Amino acid sequence: METETKQKAILCVDDEAIILITLQKELRKQLGNLFQYETATNAEEAMEVIDDLVSVGVNVILILSDWLMPGIKGDEFLILVHRKYPDIRSILITGHVDAAAVDRVKREAGTYTVISKPWDVNKLMEAVKVCCNLN
Repeated sequence: METETKQKAILCVDDEAIILITLQKELRKQLGNLFQYETATNAEEAMEVIDDLVSVGVNVILILSDWLMPGIKGDEFLILVHRKYPDIRSILITGHVDAAAVDRVKREAGTYTVISKPWDVNKLMEAVKVCCNLN
């Protein structure tokens, strides 16, 4: 299958650098070199990263996105991504949960789950593995 030979990526989006570093470190620790791990500090930058990766043939499998970010919020961002790239899975990670945004992102972006900050590493990694078909 062609998708097996393609480089695969997971994108982490958060406006706090420490969160991005922590997520990247945890993903690498748990999943090793199975994926390329990319980061972005806001929705606009994240969309550029996705477009760039796709243009060079990298298969973006999953986005882990914060909800409360300057500019476009995580739910709006994930809905935009889903419209353009319907095969990319997503997980919303947030310290501030808005029930309407949660319902909307699950319904309109097909977001797999919403995980609260501070996250439980086992819960987060279980969700990542489901989204990446590693179970």
